[in-house]
Amino acid sequence: MVEILMTQLDLGPAAVQEAAMLLSGDERLRASRFVRARDRRRFTVARAELRRRLGARLSTPPHTIEFAYGRHGKPFLAGRQGRTGLRFSVSHCDGVGALAFATGREIGVDIEALRAVHDADAIAARLCSAVEWRAYESLAAHQKLRGFLNWWTRKEAVVKAHGGGLCQPLDTFDVSLAPGAPARLLRVAGTGGEDAGWALHAFAPGPHLVGAVAFATAGVERVVVHPLTPPADPGHWAESA
Repeated sequence: MVEILMTQLDLGPAAVQEAAMLLSGDERLRASRFVRARDRRRFTVARAELRRRLGARLSTPPHTIEFAYGRHGKPFLAGRQGRTGLRFSVSHCDGVGALAFATGREIGVDIEALRAVHDADAIAARLCSAVEWRAYESLAAHQKLRGFLNWWTRKEAVVKAHGGGLCQPLDTFDVSLAPGAPARLLRVAGTGGEDAGWALHAFAPGPHLVGAVAFATAGVERVVVHPLTPPADPGHWAESA
């Protein structure tokens, strides 16, 4: 099973302070490097929630979770925890976080806000593969924003699942992007198969958000998305973004 949990990141000072206590020294240092206070808070809350969710799955205290990082910065569980086969991916946008989990397979998730991207055509022309550009160009004007964000989130999800970061050329694989059509990985360079052992799934992270998850396949896979819910204690909400 692939599981995606949505979480609110804009919480009040007490909740943020509580979250910070779960972080390691290097995570707190990383949080301190964000220029904007809002970004520091969101990183802190997202990382703490990841630790809580991993801790629940591993039956271990959240603060004892140990991370290591791949060559291009992809985080994974270290040591004995890593040998459990539990994999994860995190994305956040506009105060909403998405935490994706799978066992025994790599996974990547991305969410983006459904709002105007003024240079969408230029970005698509530069970064789309030839197949994707033709599909994008064929969309009606009112479909292009959704098509662009479908394309962007699906590309990001695949790159994050592979762990290649910015070193993976975006034109070496094709994804579907048409609004209303299923999310599909159409081609991966150097492979004979259509999906090359990977799957894509689109989901709605919340109001005005677009999301996608990519994962290595092992037969038919079930994707479960837990919707965004507010904190039980209203006092945990941030007073302002």
